[in-house]
Amino acid sequence: MYRLFLIAVLLVIVYYLIRRAIRKIGPDGALEKSKGGGVPGNHMVQDPVCRVFVPRENAVEEHIGGQTYFFCSRDCATAFQKQLSA
Repeated sequence: MYRLFLIAVLLVIVYYLIRRAIRKIGPDGALEKSKGGGVPGNHMVQDPVCRVFVPRENAVEEHIGGQTYFFCSRDCATAFQKQLSA
């Protein structure tokens, strides 16, 4: 009797896990983003000049040409702007 109860509980758990996983997959087959839609604060971004990764919350954010870029320092931001103007 206990075995049947244990199997039933495990089947219910597996059902809910599968249902939850299917809901996260969008119609195009890709995983959907979380409902918050924002990027978490500890998300790493890559500096386009020196190619190092820095936490987004610590990065220097610059809006250049309608796009947002993240840099490890103000010097890299200045160097990037000089590269674009050249």
